[in-house]
Amino acid sequence: MLHPPIPLTAEDESLHHRHGFAKFVATAAISSFVAVIFSRNFLETEKKITHNIETDYSVSDGAFVRAMSHLLGPPLLEGNKITILQNGAEVFPRMLEVIHQAKRSITFENFVWADGDVVRRFSKAFADSARRGVKVHFLQDAMGSDCLDGECMKIMKEAGVEVEIFRRYNLTHFNHRTHRKILVADGKIGFVGGVGFSDLWDGHGNLPDHWRDTQYEVQGPAVAQLQQAFLDNWIQMRAEVLHGDDYFPELLPCGNTICQIFKSSVSEGADNARLMFLLSIAAARKSIRIVNPYFIPDRLVIRLLKAALDRGVSVEIIGPSERIDQRVVRYVGRARWGGLLRHGARFFEFQPALLHSKYFVVDEQWASVGSCNLDDRSLCLNEEANLNVWDQKFARHHLQVFEEDKARSHEITWEEWRNRSLSEKILGHAAGIFRSQL
Repeated sequence: MLHPPIPLTAEDESLHHRHGFAKFVATAAISSFVAVIFSRNFLETEKKITHNIETDYSVSDGAFVRAMSHLLGPPLLEGNKITILQNGAEVFPRMLEVIHQAKRSITFENFVWADGDVVRRFSKAFADSARRGVKVHFLQDAMGSDCLDGECMKIMKEAGVEVEIFRRYNLTHFNHRTHRKILVADGKIGFVGGVGFSDLWDGHGNLPDHWRDTQYEVQGPAVAQLQQAFLDNWIQMRAEVLHGDDYFPELLPCGNTICQIFKSSVSEGADNARLMFLLSIAAARKSIRIVNPYFIPDRLVIRLLKAALDRGVSVEIIGPSERIDQRVVRYVGRARWGGLLRHGARFFEFQPALLHSKYFVVDEQWASVGSCNLDDRSLCLNEEANLNVWDQKFARHHLQVFEEDKARSHEITWEEWRNRSLSEKILGHAAGIFRSQL
């Protein structure tokens, strides 16, 4: 026998409505929170340059130097000495030597920090420096390390190293990483480049499971710009200003190279890294040489490279082979080669090892080297630092490095590109939808 429903009292109805309203408010709050997290991390909030860039000057002209000095912020400075260091066999011993010789301060910002012999050696060097009274400041990206709570971090902290982890628990910016690789000792000697601190970077860059990479030692007035690039993120994380002669000593000329340390950041919102590449391509008159492991050019970059080819500029690009840590990224990048190949660009894939070098040389006069990839993640999301050099001797030296890398690479012809596998073509175009995150 069915019983008639018991009617709700006024108090019950009031409670029911309050409960429903509370659920609505909670759902709206959660939805708003998720929307904020998504938009802060994955949506572009600043306009990107979309108009063609044309120049009536080349990279060899003073007008180009003035444009780069004023548009990018830090000026190109005279009186510097730049040394190219190739692979861990050259990079790590020199860096350790400088750390051991430091007397006043060491600043370090980094992305890849992977447990192993290399990290143990550097952790000990930082700790030893701190014990002898050197002020050591260590800034590590949260995403790039597998040992943030490991023994090496404990050793450094106990020795007095000031350790900060970049955006470890920052939900509103977890997709924005520091990709900078910076080491400065006593404010006088600096290093910048692409090298990660992992056993896979050790050696000569000639093993299939190891990285081929470059790092650059800087001495002279430009070291202060490198120090400022470190401080940009140190202040953001620790709210502390490092200053005085320990960090910014008087820097006298010590060479003949004109250069600048250029940094980019999502917080600057000015499309600066991309602007540097675009303006350099537009001002090229003879040659463009690009080595980059993650070459995913956007439409304007492709358009300007085609225009350069049409006016007689030789364009050669070296990328990774099947030996790459991000295979989908390679497929997306290769999917965009067609128009450039038809216009006469030449593409090569480095064979002996995993390619991680990032350098860009124009007209035997201008070079940009450092941590910045030619993809949207580097140009729009990451914190990056590059060394821009306006010097014929340095550029020609780096072209020799390019030719050595090219000699160990396989050229991809138009026919070979067209005959890549169907699965690669489908995946390359499909994943290209998410190019802004690659």
